[in-house]
Amino acid sequence: MTEKNTSEPNPTEAELRSLAAELIQKQSVVTLATSAKDQAWAAPVYYVYHKSGFCFFSDPGTRHVSEALEGGQASASVHAPSFDWREIRGLQMSGRVEHVSGKIEALGIIGAYLKKFSFIEEFFTPGNDLDMAAFESRFRVKLYKFTPSLAYYLDNKIRFGFREEVSLE
Repeated sequence: MTEKNTSEPNPTEAELRSLAAELIQKQSVVTLATSAKDQAWAAPVYYVYHKSGFCFFSDPGTRHVSEALEGGQASASVHAPSFDWREIRGLQMSGRVEHVSGKIEALGIIGAYLKKFSFIEEFFTPGNDLDMAAFESRFRVKLYKFTPSLAYYLDNKIRFGFREEVSLE
């Protein structure tokens, strides 16, 4: 539900998608939130946005992964750095986390991840294949994807408290 301000028009659906896409492209951390046994938890992870999902590497034993997989749902947020209330903008989302097991999809995600986070190559011996097996061996991680089922874009530049549902597909 969005507050309506008659003095300024709301962004169109296309403008909202564009603003959300720009935010996703420019940021690098998504905070995943889960809960189990009446205990909430949040964890920031590096991500690449690939095929309508936030893809990240994580140890399968971490609390955010185990709770998200066991509970079948998670929430997430991405936001731009802000030092003034007028600069606050971000995404609030709910959805699910899944293990990425397809080799072709994983290779595409790894390629995007290395492009976005080029410093990761420093952890590997030059000339070695940087595939899922290399990541699993080096970091003891698996590849996961948070896929939002509901997303809201919020932006105080539009007006204080602006928040509207947005399609990320």
